[in-house]
Amino acid sequence: MDRPELPLAQLHAFVVLAEELHFGHAADRLGIAQPPLSQQIRRLEGKVGHALFSRTPGRVALTPAGRELLPSARRALAELAGGLAAARAVGSGRAGRIRLGFAASLALTILPELLSAYRERFPRVRIEIHEMTTAPQLAALRERRIDVGLLREPPDDEPELGFATVLREPFVAVLPSGHPLATGRTVELARLAGSPFVLLPREHGPGLHDRITGMCRDAGFTPEVAQHAVEWQTVCALVEAGLGVSLAPASIRRIRLRGVAFRRVTPGGVRTSVAAAWRAGDADPLVTGLLETVLKRDSVPEGA
Repeated sequence: MDRPELPLAQLHAFVVLAEELHFGHAADRLGIAQPPLSQQIRRLEGKVGHALFSRTPGRVALTPAGRELLPSARRALAELAGGLAAARAVGSGRAGRIRLGFAASLALTILPELLSAYRERFPRVRIEIHEMTTAPQLAALRERRIDVGLLREPPDDEPELGFATVLREPFVAVLPSGHPLATGRTVELARLAGSPFVLLPREHGPGLHDRITGMCRDAGFTPEVAQHAVEWQTVCALVEAGLGVSLAPASIRRIRLRGVAFRRVTPGGVRTSVAAAWRAGDADPLVTGLLETVLKRDSVPEGA
């Protein structure tokens, strides 16, 4: 198929004249004088090879060729206008697609609120969410498989990435409901010494794993890991089954299992950090808009 070489000005002039059927009115609507309008129409007719309008004193009418061209001309102009509007929306961050990675536990805390706030600000942006632990999120950011991440315990040695803390929360002990330590409101961390632990594998979240094991070492013991589980829901299920105890971010208490008890730990000064992560220097307006929503906080809240 030959590529038509039709300047938009000629096509626009043709559609306006076809709607007005009056050179003077069409010229006024286009904001040009009548002679330039007549020239545009003649040039277009030259490209078509046939007259598009019949001209008689006091009357302008479409020819059969003009009637045939009009629907296609209107569609072409409408599609171009739509394309320009869509390009402007994407370029300004008001439309398009953004990919967000998130730690599963954040579905229990800030994720629903953040998604709702972002959708309210940018209803035309399609959000793809990907549930990932910390290490896979970092890899996905580097490999451009996600655009923004929400992860726990960001590393210190990722110069290609930027991080900003959005939440800090304390830890709780996760115990079988029949565990002797579940009878009190708090658990002294040192009393978990000798208990088998259910923990996330270190390779999925080195920072969080080291934070938990560091708390144990500060309390005078090294946790004996009996079982690993990638998701907190699974951790809690394994604790319920009696395979061990665990330490988890306080938001995990929202997982309701009848056979699991969550208790505050003492000393309780250690916090786990949740951070937004992105590729350093990424100027994509979609990324900027999402980060603005994530970081739009007067202060970094402390989990209960």
